Amino acid sequence: MKLKRQKQAKKTISFYKYNFSFREPFQVLIDGTFCQAALKNKIQIKEQIPKYLMGEVQLCTTNCALKELETLGKELYGAKVILQRFQIRSCSHFKSPVPASECLLSMLGETNPHHYFVATQDFGVTEEVKRLPGVPLIYIVVNTMVLEKPSASSQGRVAAVQAGELVTPAQQQSISSLKEQQGIGQEEGRGRKRKRKRSNPNPLSCLKKKKRKAPPTPAIQGEGDGKKGRSRSKKRKTGDGPSEPGGPAGSQ
Repeated sequence: MKLKRQKQAKKTISFYKYNFSFREPFQVLIDGTFCQAALKNKIQIKEQIPKYLMGEVQLCTTNCALKELETLGKELYGAKVILQRFQIRSCSHFKSPVPASECLLSMLGETNPHHYFVATQDFGVTEEVKRLPGVPLIYIVVNTMVLEKPSASSQGRVAAVQAGELVTPAQQQSISSLKEQQGIGQEEGRGRKRKRKRSNPNPLSCLKKKKRKAPPTPAIQGEGDGKKGRSRSKKRKTGDGPSEPGGPAGSQ
C-alpha cells in the first residue's frame, strides 16, 4: 500500500512539474489545522514531507495562521510551537490579521504564481483549492499524509492548453521574449503616431504686430552743412583741330 501511494505521488508531482512549471525546492504552505493533525497522529512534518515529495522542500506559513493559533488558546499550543518553526511568508494582512483560511487563499490568488503546495485539514480551504487550477493539496488521513490527485480544474486547464485554447504563463513569457528578439513589439510602437495634445495659443502671438519704421536714408555729402559742392565738368576743346606751328601766331 505504501509503494502504491508513493507511485501515485510521483505521478502527481510530475503532472504539476510538466504542466504548471513546479520546481524544487517545493514550497509547502501549512496552516494550524495540519500541524494539529500531525501532532495528534505523531507525524514528523519536517522529516516526512520531503520524503513523500521526493525532493527538497521549503515549509512555510503566514503571520495570520500564527495569530489564529494564539487566539485559540492552550488547546492548540503544540500546533503553534510546530508552526513557529517554519518560514513565514509575508501577506497583505500584517497590520490587520484575517482568518488563516482567508489568508491562505489570498496567497494563492487565481493562478498560484509562487507554485505553493497547500497542507491543510480545513474543509473550506480544501474545497476552494480544488477549484483553482495548478494547486497541489496535501492532507492527513488517519496517520498517513496524502497528496491529492490533480483536480478537475487542473486537468481542464491542461486539456485547454493542449487544444490550443489557452496559453500557459511560461508560453506567454517565451512568446513575448521572441517578439522582443524579432523587434515586433518595437515596430508596432514606432508605427503609431502620437496624438498631440491641444494647447492654448501663445499669448505673445496674440499681440498686435508693431509697424516697423523705415530706416533713415543716408545724407548726401554737402547737404548737411548748406554748402554747395563743387561740380567739376570736363571742358571740351573747341575749334576744328590743333593749331599748326606755321600759323598766324607763329608768323613773323
